[in-house]
Amino acid sequence: MATFSEKQCFIVAGASSGIGRAIALLLNASGASVIGLARQVELLESLKQEAAYPECMFTERVDLAADPASIPAYVAQLRTKYGKFQGVAFCAGTGQVKPVRAVTDEELRRTFEINFFAPFMMAKAFADKRNHNGKGTSCVFVSSVAAMRCDKGQSVYASSKAALAAAVRSIGRECAPAGIRFNCVSPAAIRTPLLEQNDPEMLASQEALYPMGMGKVEDVANLVVYLLSDEAKWITTQDYVIDCGGIL
Repeated sequence: MATFSEKQCFIVAGASSGIGRAIALLLNASGASVIGLARQVELLESLKQEAAYPECMFTERVDLAADPASIPAYVAQLRTKYGKFQGVAFCAGTGQVKPVRAVTDEELRRTFEINFFAPFMMAKAFADKRNHNGKGTSCVFVSSVAAMRCDKGQSVYASSKAALAAAVRSIGRECAPAGIRFNCVSPAAIRTPLLEQNDPEMLASQEALYPMGMGKVEDVANLVVYLLSDEAKWITTQDYVIDCGGIL
């Protein structure tokens, strides 16, 4: 298991629920200081209460997708408040299944603001050496197997996640000489509060796709925390599929 020092501070975007929450809690339990970013105050408060080391779990209410262009300046403000960062896990995302003829301009823009523009600008912030600890800094972004499968009804979601994965790989190549690592993880269907809102029949059909059952948020968090750690110091520009061999 990866271990960290409280002097190693990580941003987790989308930390209030699902995969982001699991990552924030595991990082904290592994010894790191965590800045959890999300929109819902109540869930952020409960995150701190659930933390193994609450004195090293900090939270900030923010909607990063409201103004993606402001993210580099926002990260600079966080740096002033908390010090330089050891890395970031960007987990915020949105998506829906809808035929292309029914997609509205607003839905297209909003999906890309959340799934691509916001994480892209976060990556830009971490390409700025003033914001991080230099060599050994690690940035992990949550994409999706949808970016590779491109199933019907997922034209907007799949394309936004594919754009993110491509950008992260390119940025990783730019930043590798400085020792800054950029990777993606691409989960299939994971049991999150959002997924649990679907009807039981749909959940059962999803479950049947996976030889070892549907994944849990901890399955993704374990890989992300590993990639954020020094144990993965020679891994960059990769996109790891997490699907139990059931999708790709």
